[in-house]
This record gives sequence, C-alpha cells and structure tokens, in this order.
Amino acid sequence: MKVVLIGYMGSGKSSVGRKLADVLRIPFKDMDTEIEKQEGVSISEIFRKKGEIYFRTLEGKILKKLLSRPECFVLATGGGTPCYGSNMAFMAEKEGLMTVYLKTPLETLTSRLFLEKEKRPLLAHIKTEEELNDYIRKHLFERSYYYNQSKFVIENKSESLGEAVEKVILGLF
Repeated sequence: MKVVLIGYMGSGKSSVGRKLADVLRIPFKDMDTEIEKQEGVSISEIFRKKGEIYFRTLEGKILKKLLSRPECFVLATGGGTPCYGSNMAFMAEKEGLMTVYLKTPLETLTSRLFLEKEKRPLLAHIKTEEELNDYIRKHLFERSYYYNQSKFVIENKSESLGEAVEKVILGLF
C-alpha cells in the first residue's frame, strides 16, 4: 500500500507523513526532497532559475515515477502537486494507493505559513498576515476541487501530531 498525503502547504503533510510512516513501519518520502535530489538544487532555486512551469512538469514526472514503484511508502506531496496536469487522475487510478487530504483551517494555515514564508517561493513576496490569509483563501478555493477528490478527507485542526496520525490510520483501516 502507498499512502499519499495531499493538502495545502503548511497542512502538516510532512510531519504527519513521517510519523505515519513510523507507525506503519514503511518508508517516508517527501516530494520536495525527491525533486531536490534529482535536480541537485533547492526548490527555491528551481523556481528562481527555471520557473513554476518547469517545476510543475518535473514534479508530475517524479510523482508518476515514484508511484509506479512496487514498494510501499508514505508520500507527502507539495501543496500544488494534485492540482496540475493529470496528477490527481493518475493517483485516483493507481491500484493500492490511498490519497488522504489533510484539510486544515485557513487560520491555522495562515499562522503557520506567516512564520516561514521566506522559505517558500510562492509566499516570499507577501508582506502581511492579512495578505497571506487572502492568498491562501483564494488558493484553497481553486484547489479544493482537486483536494476533495482524495479517497479520505481528514479534518486536521489543531490536534497533536499523534491525534492527526491516528485520524489518518482510522480512515485507512
């Protein structure tokens, strides 16, 4: 079985994914890390030098390559991964693959992401928390169509990491 976590940036995909992989005793993979390994540079550098279209094309290729492997693992995708190209349709058709949307409240996303916006290429230009809130709200509206196609939707409010992982496990089994 492969478990693919999707959701907006800051929703906890990597944190929940690492803990979930530990509990399930299977490897954890992170899309950003896989992309950086292949390209030999950071995500920020890819965006800066080659742009978002190049990044999204590369992301889709790496996603399909990863999910075509036979082994089990937990994968944390990027926030936009399911929303570009045929990525969500590809995931929906894959046998033995469980997609889980970590649905996180707007206020939680805003407060988490404002603290780390400089590290995120799509957010670095935003100056205030209000601007960030509006930006996220717009993206969530656009992306919810894709996110909600997941096999499981987990409300990821402000519970502990352990509680979030427990919700995912209960959804899967």
